[in-house]
Amino acid sequence: MPQNNTITPEQAGTLDGLFYERTMYSADNVAYIQYNKQKNQDKNKAWEETTWNEMAILVGQWQKAITNENLESGDRVAILMKNCKEWIAVDQAALGLGLVVVPLYLEDRPDNIAYILNDAAIKLLIIQDISQWGRLREICTDNAFLKRVILVDTTSDKLENETDKVTSVQQWLPEPGPVLHKRNGEPSDLATIVYTSGTTGKPKGVMLSHYNILSIVSPSARGLKIKADDLFLSFLPMSHTFERSLGYYLTVMVGCRVAFARSIQALADDLVTIKPSLLISVPRIYERVYAKIESSLLKGSPITRALFKLTVQVGWNRFLYKQKRARICLSCLLWPILKRIVADKVMQKFGGNLRLAATGGAAIPFPVAKTFIGLGLTLIQGYGLTETSPVATFNRIENNDPRSIGHALEGIELKIGDSDELLIKSPGVMMGYWNNHAATAQAIDPEGWFHSGDQARIDEKTGHIYITGRLKDILIMSNGEKIPPTDIENTIVIDPLFEHALLLGEGQAYLGAVLVLNSEEWVHIAQKNNLDPFDKENLQNKAVANQIVRHLRTVLHDFPGYAKIRKVVLTLDPWTVENDILTPTLKVKRPKVLKLFEKEIKALYS
Repeated sequence: MPQNNTITPEQAGTLDGLFYERTMYSADNVAYIQYNKQKNQDKNKAWEETTWNEMAILVGQWQKAITNENLESGDRVAILMKNCKEWIAVDQAALGLGLVVVPLYLEDRPDNIAYILNDAAIKLLIIQDISQWGRLREICTDNAFLKRVILVDTTSDKLENETDKVTSVQQWLPEPGPVLHKRNGEPSDLATIVYTSGTTGKPKGVMLSHYNILSIVSPSARGLKIKADDLFLSFLPMSHTFERSLGYYLTVMVGCRVAFARSIQALADDLVTIKPSLLISVPRIYERVYAKIESSLLKGSPITRALFKLTVQVGWNRFLYKQKRARICLSCLLWPILKRIVADKVMQKFGGNLRLAATGGAAIPFPVAKTFIGLGLTLIQGYGLTETSPVATFNRIENNDPRSIGHALEGIELKIGDSDELLIKSPGVMMGYWNNHAATAQAIDPEGWFHSGDQARIDEKTGHIYITGRLKDILIMSNGEKIPPTDIENTIVIDPLFEHALLLGEGQAYLGAVLVLNSEEWVHIAQKNNLDPFDKENLQNKAVANQIVRHLRTVLHDFPGYAKIRKVVLTLDPWTVENDILTPTLKVKRPKVLKLFEKEIKALYS
């Protein structure tokens, strides 16, 4: 039995070895909780539990089916599915046969997926359902590498007119037989190729070994103090390395349960139903909850707003005292009452049992972090990249500064290089980029330091690390002022009025912005100005633009004077992955926006 129920990287050897060991140690314990749509007449009975032993049987079943495809060790298998136990089964079955797994984003555009299928020479593609296949049929038909396409949630009768290459999982999977076997593979073997969604150019395939991932998951579990009785709610796509490493491999290592959320749209209900103790998310989820709270408060009474503000401030003061960064204040005596009448009601929206929430993938705006921490949530911000498997740093529970990205993960070295670039030396640093030696040499120097592209500073007293900008994401104005746009954009979009923001000002005398307005908020603005909200020409109304500019001064009041936005381009058209303005990880493609609004931006500065 592993010590404290946790399996070490040495015991596991590989990611499939890790899973095998867990199924042996915890055979009868619950591993996964999943919603069964066929039983949705009774919501409580629709959530089904699967034990580790049942998972071992399922993985063995998938392994037998994949073996029949006669793939060779090192061949690539792609997964285009929502988070579910079948995703885990495919991943483990492939890894256990020495294959390389390539995760794909469900919402990615077909041309991006086509590029990945060809670049990685995918032999076997597992797809969610017939609707996904409908989007990809054309790009897969002439793919010379692809031997088989399996549709999971589709019956065989719907595929009667398809080629022999395409089949349903019901036809393809054999009857359950022997459970999965132990492979005894090498930790240094390539385990996965994860394509990063760059904001410019084609995605690059990050090659991660079994050891890369295990070396990061193990200290993450210790540092975050994850326990075997914890319950995760999984909703970030498994194609996101943050979710895959911490929400999947880490839970296998520790032996805790994972419930799969039905969808982002149903997340609020699932939080209340599942009552998770742990949550992993990108900042956007917290920003949306924060925006809803702010919007609700604006519609409430002055007393309600004052009470909420008092609760957050008292909770924040209490947090600073516990962190030994402030003295106890008399107002903290009010916390038991404020917690009961305000904070607990908000925390019930997360299920009421949430003891730890981790955020990463981008910086969380400080007002958002302060609000949730002030309400009593233990919110931990970390930092990393797909190329670092992905965690490089995170705040410790007992030493947490939400403005920072914390301290280096155990076993990782950091230093500040030229132009204040953060350099990382870690056992989790990738093997390199697939089919791209030039990009690999550019990212990892001869001494083994990975160049993050992020600028940072390290506080000499506390050791906390602070991201200060991006090397290639800086606006240089005509007066020589250098503006890092990300923090300003992130602060703008936490306001309920805005969905997306892109800062302008490269080579110009003043800052501007392209702003996507919240359609409901726009209706209120238009009506107040006696304008027709359904006439898009009114988005160019000068009175409205001036009103938005004045509002931005309030939103950005904590920023220095250089952050003053003087002019705006307004739109209601959403920025999405489908229209190629957002990457699959929801980052804005700056060149796309500049091209799309080229005429309006030119007029803005004329």
